[in-house]
Amino acid sequence: MTEPEMWEAVQRSDASYDGLFFYAVKTTGIFCRPSCKSKPPKRENLCYFASGEEARAAGFRPCKRCRSDLLEYQPMREIAAEIKARLDKASSLDDVGLTPRRMTDVFKQEYGVTPKKYADSLRLRTAKEMLAGSPEKVIDVAYQTGFSSLAAFNRFFKQQTGQTPTAYRKEHQVL
Repeated sequence: MTEPEMWEAVQRSDASYDGLFFYAVKTTGIFCRPSCKSKPPKRENLCYFASGEEARAAGFRPCKRCRSDLLEYQPMREIAAEIKARLDKASSLDDVGLTPRRMTDVFKQEYGVTPKKYADSLRLRTAKEMLAGSPEKVIDVAYQTGFSSLAAFNRFFKQQTGQTPTAYRKEHQVL
């Protein structure tokens, strides 16, 4: 790879070059990934390295913004995974550390659905399994899947499946 090509990648913050090379800024003593969103340095202050280890050996430290020391540093992916794990366990999302709006945005960007839609799909799957595979009363299934009333459960279930919980049970019961 040529120096002009690397310079262009740095100027564009081009993530497709991440892992192919690192650049370091002589005046700051920091090395970055090509995709770093920091202000592009002056060209004459740059030097290039094939790996982060080479940059460290030359006396540069990793950038705190792009975390050039971590190849797969994606904090939003980690936060989305934490939200998903909590939803899977039916845990509280209160202490995730994000506003509800930001939490929804991060989760939706990573998984393509909102946390509520994901949680609803888990509740629906559990309700279907219980209706088809257990003798529990429909009202008990409703409460065990987190609904506060039978009416709310019936409305949700019919909206999602096109049939009432009782009709679903008759059609799918395995007992």
